[in-house]
Amino acid sequence: IANLVDNAAKFDPTGAPVEIHVKDGAVEVLDRGPGIPAEDVPHLFDRFYRPVASRSLPGSGLGLAIVKDVADANGGRVYVRARDGGGSVFGIAWPPLSD
Repeated sequence: IANLVDNAAKFDPTGAPVEIHVKDGAVEVLDRGPGIPAEDVPHLFDRFYRPVASRSLPGSGLGLAIVKDVADANGGRVYVRARDGGGSVFGIAWPPLSD
């Protein structure tokens, strides 16, 4: 989760507050950054992948891959979508616990 929050803060040049929502087995980090080009979305959670627009910023392209690996190892899944009004929503969701 810290990687998602760090990325949201790093990639939003406006300094707008980062929102974190926790609900129904999911944690979502919402930003008001520039958004993600559609061609980059399928690769965001790949190791060492860096969209062209972010290659001048600090980072190695491992943060989101680590998030995905941790989610996978714990039965979760990762996702990203455009945020209404601009920006992105990055999330981790887990299936409901069984009794």
